[in-house]
Amino acid sequence: MDSYRYLIIGGGMTADSAVKGIRKIDPEGSIGLISQEDDPPYNRPPLSKGLWKGKPFETIWRGTAEGGATLHLGRRATGIDPRLKQAEDNQGGVYKYEKLLLATGAKPRRLENDGGRIIYYRTAADYRTVRSLADQGKRFAVIGGGYIGSEIAAALAMNGVQVSLVFPERGIGARLFPADLAESLRDYYREKGVDVRSGVLVVGISAEEGQTVLRLDGGDETRAEAVIAGLGVTPNTQLAVGARLEVDEGVVVDDSLRTSDPDIYAAGDVANFYNPSLDTRIRVEHEDNANTMGEMAGRSMAGESIRYDHLPYFYSDLFDLGYEAVGVLDSSLETQADWTEPYRKGVIYYLDDGRVRGVLLWNVWDQVPAARALIAEPGPFKAGDLYGRIPR
Repeated sequence: MDSYRYLIIGGGMTADSAVKGIRKIDPEGSIGLISQEDDPPYNRPPLSKGLWKGKPFETIWRGTAEGGATLHLGRRATGIDPRLKQAEDNQGGVYKYEKLLLATGAKPRRLENDGGRIIYYRTAADYRTVRSLADQGKRFAVIGGGYIGSEIAAALAMNGVQVSLVFPERGIGARLFPADLAESLRDYYREKGVDVRSGVLVVGISAEEGQTVLRLDGGDETRAEAVIAGLGVTPNTQLAVGARLEVDEGVVVDDSLRTSDPDIYAAGDVANFYNPSLDTRIRVEHEDNANTMGEMAGRSMAGESIRYDHLPYFYSDLFDLGYEAVGVLDSSLETQADWTEPYRKGVIYYLDDGRVRGVLLWNVWDQVPAARALIAEPGPFKAGDLYGRIPR
């Protein structure tokens, strides 16, 4: 039986940041980390961004073991007993803890009856597979016009790979962006050589002569030698449910990142936390939250009094376009666009009940602090009040 002062379940950016946070407060306490991946913690965004632009693969590693953590890789935690303060894994390992962090992240949504022919792109292992196929000149189909689908389709196309992008909405990023921007982005992808199939659903998947055939509603089809799906994710809450922690679309934590058990914490994709700027509970699946929340959870576990009130941002690179965003991006909200050049550079504000709930900085940089400050203001605002509010 292994025994640690701090036990972390999960092997992503949140887990690594927690190790670093612990070490800032407690330089000597023992740390154990259980991860079902065979790789040690790494930076995830380069998998669909920088690595496709020539960034060396070895730059993704985060050096977690250098912080004195013992890594138990290739092991899946199967249960937590809060009464005994111990966890178990799928290989029979048992781990005692004083403080435990759930950094279990999220898992990709999957298509039914996919025949095992779909790559649900998320891990370094997935990157290795896709890179190998791309280097062989294979033709790809990408299912999903959201965050991951749009990024990996652009990354493949920029590397000379033939790629089809299939999604049910009219435009790319339609759940995030106003309709006119989403449809302009769809047309932009077509200009860049992507075979965009918008407004269609995949209704069947089959194999034929070494290819995967995607049958689309309406009777059309598309063929590829490799298929990637980016259909969103769901939080990995099974361990929390089994431990009878409070769960509500994620593991519920207080402002010190404790769960309903005072010796168990949660952070990153899996954590449901209150944000004072938005005055609501949220769950965030992006890098800034993983890094910031992970570190704060580690500091909290090590005894520092903390209050997690950070409003995370996220970003993306899409060919020659890029953006940073803060708060709630929901295309069903009222929006106000303030363009320098339509669909190429500008700021879009998302409003609800007289408050700014989100800001999209489209090819506008270094304005995340201004966006956070605006979202924290009580208002009330009207759409026309916002022209020029954030420099563009």
